[in-house]
Amino acid sequence: MKRICVMGLGYIGLPTAALLANKGYDVYGVDVVQTTVDTINRGEIHIVEPELDTFVQAAVKSEKLKANTKPVEADVFIIAVPTPFHEGFVPNIDYVVSATKAIAPYLKEENIVILESTSPVGTTEKVEEVLQDEGVDTSKLYIAHCPERVLPGQIMRELVENDRIVGGTTPKATQKTVEFYKTFVDGEVLSTDAKTAEMAKLTENSFRDTNIAFANELSILCDKFGIDVWELISLTNRHPRVNVLNPGAGVGGHCIAVDPWFIVHAGGEDAKMIRTAREVNTYKTEWVIEKIKNEALKFEQEHGQKAKVACMGLAFKPNIDDLRESPALYITRRLIADGLDILAVEPNIKTFSEFDIVDYKKALKEADIVAFLVGHREFMGLDTDTNLDFCGVLK
Repeated sequence: MKRICVMGLGYIGLPTAALLANKGYDVYGVDVVQTTVDTINRGEIHIVEPELDTFVQAAVKSEKLKANTKPVEADVFIIAVPTPFHEGFVPNIDYVVSATKAIAPYLKEENIVILESTSPVGTTEKVEEVLQDEGVDTSKLYIAHCPERVLPGQIMRELVENDRIVGGTTPKATQKTVEFYKTFVDGEVLSTDAKTAEMAKLTENSFRDTNIAFANELSILCDKFGIDVWELISLTNRHPRVNVLNPGAGVGGHCIAVDPWFIVHAGGEDAKMIRTAREVNTYKTEWVIEKIKNEALKFEQEHGQKAKVACMGLAFKPNIDDLRESPALYITRRLIADGLDILAVEPNIKTFSEFDIVDYKKALKEADIVAFLVGHREFMGLDTDTNLDFCGVLK
């Protein structure tokens, strides 16, 4: 196992490719976006992630990492492409299928094919079926699922330190894939079958979603009862067996906001709690929009002019630039569409195609209403009399 081909150079694929290259593998990263390929081949990065720039620069300089728009022959193929959903929350594995078809001509006996993309149960078997349809003899391949389990902002560390789950389509595939991950993972590499590995990742994110939904529902109730939710949670968590999470403006990111729907789609009426948690977190975002609009209307009635509203944060979580499924971005877009005068603030992004990004200090000076949507470090403890703190940055 000397040459690795990584399909997809996004938030998981690029860090994985850079890490493996720095571990001594010859890594070929593949992405359909030419500008992404060109950026990486210059030793630069197109996403914000601590330490990633150093890893990529070193990997490219050593010629261990090269990017292209087409695959090459390799010993290990890692598929790390997006898995969003279609309208109606129907899982979309089109990118996985496309990546699988793309590598088919380059596969040879004893190759390992790993699906890292978070996927509905049965997708790894689908990869095998697609390869067979493409004329590949999969009996001589090792096909497995190993879901990523990293936290944006700490990816480079967690790729190495976190335990990994490996589930193959056969016991031999599991064994071979486990051996590969043990060459660069310090955490424990746990063996299972493909379906269990797929369900494990979905379960992790559904568990998180359910707990966040509890906190978000609490925040709505506390607003109704005139209770400070942050004080309430702090007091409640003094119980030795209670750990209530902090509420926010909803739930975002490619994982927690998406993966539970994969279970709901397959589980139907039996996925009652998981479905409800998704609905609560979606409702929280709509509730935030109405709170901001009501404050803006009140200001206009009292002052006879439209309020300037600062939306503080666009990313889906603090201190990153990732906008995928971001409730803060959704809120900002909705408010603009509804005719509000918005100052969009995101300290981790310099420019944005849809609207101007405003420096947070300027926004604080110009805004009549300040709505904290994301708990970025720059916002912590700012001096403002706003009561629209949806993420606890002023506590």
